[in-house]
Amino acid sequence: MTDQQLALKLYVVLSRAYLAVNRHSQLDIARHGLSHGEFAIMEVLFHKGPLLLGEVQRKILVSSGGVTYLVDRLEADGLVERRACETDRRARYAALTRKGEQFMKKIFPDHAASLERALAGLTSTEKKQAISLLRKLGTAAVDALPDRE
Repeated sequence: MTDQQLALKLYVVLSRAYLAVNRHSQLDIARHGLSHGEFAIMEVLFHKGPLLLGEVQRKILVSSGGVTYLVDRLEADGLVERRACETDRRARYAALTRKGEQFMKKIFPDHAASLERALAGLTSTEKKQAISLLRKLGTAAVDALPDRE
Protein backbone atom coordinates (compact mmCIF):
# COMPACT_ATOMS: atom_id res chain seq x y z
CA MET A 1 0.00 0.00 0.00
CA THR A 2 1.25 3.48 -0.79
CA ASP A 3 1.47 6.19 1.86
CA GLN A 4 -1.54 7.90 0.27
CA GLN A 5 -3.58 4.68 0.36
CA LEU A 6 -2.58 4.15 3.99
CA ALA A 7 -3.62 7.70 4.85
CA LEU A 8 -7.02 7.18 3.22
CA LYS A 9 -7.51 3.83 4.97
CA LEU A 10 -6.54 5.35 8.33
CA TYR A 11 -9.00 8.19 7.79
CA VAL A 12 -11.86 5.76 7.08
CA VAL A 13 -11.01 3.51 10.04
CA LEU A 14 -10.59 6.50 12.37
CA SER A 15 -13.91 7.98 11.22
CA ARG A 16 -15.79 4.71 11.67
CA ALA A 17 -14.31 4.14 15.12
CA TYR A 18 -15.23 7.68 16.17
CA LEU A 19 -18.81 7.28 14.92
CA ALA A 20 -19.23 3.95 16.75
CA VAL A 21 -17.87 5.26 20.06
CA ASN A 22 -19.71 8.57 19.72
CA ARG A 23 -22.98 6.68 19.26
CA HIS A 24 -22.59 5.30 22.81
CA SER A 25 -22.08 8.82 24.11
CA GLN A 26 -25.02 10.24 22.15
CA LEU A 27 -27.42 7.54 23.34
CA ASP A 28 -26.41 8.05 26.96
CA ILE A 29 -26.73 11.84 26.76
CA ALA A 30 -30.10 11.69 24.99
CA ARG A 31 -31.65 9.56 27.72
CA HIS A 32 -31.11 12.49 30.10
CA GLY A 33 -32.90 14.92 27.78
CA LEU A 34 -29.76 16.85 26.80
CA SER A 35 -28.21 17.64 23.46
CA HIS A 36 -24.54 16.87 22.90
CA GLY A 37 -23.68 20.58 23.15
CA GLU A 38 -25.64 21.05 26.38
CA PHE A 39 -23.92 18.06 27.93
CA ALA A 40 -20.50 19.29 26.77
CA ILE A 41 -21.05 22.62 28.55
CA MET A 42 -22.26 20.95 31.72
CA GLU A 43 -19.41 18.45 31.65
CA VAL A 44 -16.70 21.10 31.28
CA LEU A 45 -18.22 23.22 34.07
CA PHE A 46 -18.57 20.11 36.24
CA HIS A 47 -14.89 19.28 35.89
CA LYS A 48 -13.33 22.75 35.56
CA GLY A 49 -15.67 24.94 37.61
CA PRO A 50 -16.96 28.34 36.48
CA LEU A 51 -15.43 29.48 33.18
CA LEU A 52 -15.66 32.60 31.04
CA LEU A 53 -18.02 31.98 28.12
CA GLY A 54 -15.08 32.34 25.71
CA GLU A 55 -13.20 29.62 27.57
CA VAL A 56 -16.25 27.35 27.38
CA GLN A 57 -16.40 27.99 23.64
CA ARG A 58 -12.75 27.01 23.11
CA LYS A 59 -13.05 23.89 25.25
CA ILE A 60 -16.16 22.48 23.58
CA LEU A 61 -15.36 23.71 20.05
CA VAL A 62 -18.58 25.53 19.14
CA SER A 63 -19.19 29.06 17.90
CA SER A 64 -19.73 31.92 20.34
CA GLY A 65 -23.36 32.10 19.19
CA GLY A 66 -23.69 28.38 19.82
CA VAL A 67 -22.41 28.74 23.38
CA THR A 68 -24.80 31.62 24.02
CA TYR A 69 -27.75 29.59 22.72
CA LEU A 70 -26.81 26.48 24.73
CA VAL A 71 -26.19 28.42 27.94
CA ASP A 72 -29.55 30.18 27.45
CA ARG A 73 -31.28 26.78 27.25
CA LEU A 74 -29.43 25.40 30.28
CA GLU A 75 -30.13 28.58 32.21
CA ALA A 76 -33.86 28.30 31.41
CA ASP A 77 -33.78 24.77 32.87
CA GLY A 78 -32.04 26.04 36.02
CA LEU A 79 -28.89 23.98 35.40
CA VAL A 80 -26.43 26.77 34.55
CA GLU A 81 -26.16 30.41 35.55
CA ARG A 82 -24.24 33.39 34.25
CA ARG A 83 -22.07 35.35 36.66
CA ALA A 84 -20.47 38.73 36.27
CA CYS A 85 -16.70 39.02 35.89
CA GLU A 86 -15.22 41.28 38.57
CA THR A 87 -12.39 42.53 36.35
CA ASP A 88 -14.24 42.99 33.02
CA ARG A 89 -17.85 44.19 32.90
CA ARG A 90 -18.24 42.83 29.36
CA ALA A 91 -17.23 39.28 30.29
CA ARG A 92 -19.51 36.67 31.81
CA TYR A 93 -18.84 33.39 33.56
CA ALA A 94 -20.93 30.27 33.15
CA ALA A 95 -21.31 28.08 36.24
CA LEU A 96 -23.39 25.12 37.25
CA THR A 97 -26.21 25.88 39.63
CA ARG A 98 -26.77 23.68 42.65
CA LYS A 99 -29.38 21.81 40.60
CA GLY A 100 -26.89 21.43 37.72
CA GLU A 101 -24.17 20.17 40.05
CA GLN A 102 -26.50 17.57 41.58
CA PHE A 103 -27.70 16.54 38.12
CA MET A 104 -24.13 15.97 36.88
CA LYS A 105 -23.17 14.06 40.03
CA LYS A 106 -26.11 11.79 39.33
CA ILE A 107 -25.61 11.20 35.58
CA PHE A 108 -21.86 11.47 34.98
CA PRO A 109 -20.84 8.12 36.52
CA ASP A 110 -23.21 6.29 34.14
CA HIS A 111 -21.89 8.33 31.21
CA ALA A 112 -18.30 7.47 32.08
CA ALA A 113 -19.27 3.78 32.37
CA SER A 114 -20.95 3.95 28.95
CA LEU A 115 -17.75 5.27 27.39
CA GLU A 116 -15.70 2.69 29.24
CA ARG A 117 -17.87 -0.05 27.68
CA ALA A 118 -17.57 1.56 24.25
CA LEU A 119 -13.77 1.57 24.53
CA ALA A 120 -13.42 -1.87 26.11
CA GLY A 121 -12.02 -3.27 22.86
CA LEU A 122 -8.60 -1.93 23.86
CA THR A 123 -6.45 -2.86 26.83
CA SER A 124 -5.25 -0.14 29.20
CA THR A 125 -1.84 -0.20 27.49
CA GLU A 126 -3.45 0.10 24.05
CA LYS A 127 -5.61 3.02 25.25
CA LYS A 128 -2.48 4.84 26.42
CA GLN A 129 -0.80 4.16 23.07
CA ALA A 130 -3.91 5.36 21.19
CA ILE A 131 -4.01 8.57 23.24
CA SER A 132 -0.36 9.24 22.46
CA LEU A 133 -0.69 8.45 18.75
CA LEU A 134 -3.93 10.41 18.28
CA ARG A 135 -2.48 13.43 20.10
CA LYS A 136 0.56 13.27 17.81
CA LEU A 137 -1.70 12.92 14.76
CA GLY A 138 -3.89 15.85 15.81
CA THR A 139 -0.93 18.12 16.46
CA ALA A 140 0.64 17.27 13.09
CA ALA A 141 -2.70 17.80 11.30
CA VAL A 142 -3.06 21.27 12.86
CA ASP A 143 0.53 22.12 11.95
CA ALA A 144 -0.11 21.04 8.34
CA LEU A 145 -3.07 23.39 7.90
CA PRO A 146 -2.47 26.26 5.48
CA ASP A 147 -2.05 29.66 7.12
CA ARG A 148 -5.31 31.57 7.24
CA GLU A 149 -4.44 35.24 7.17
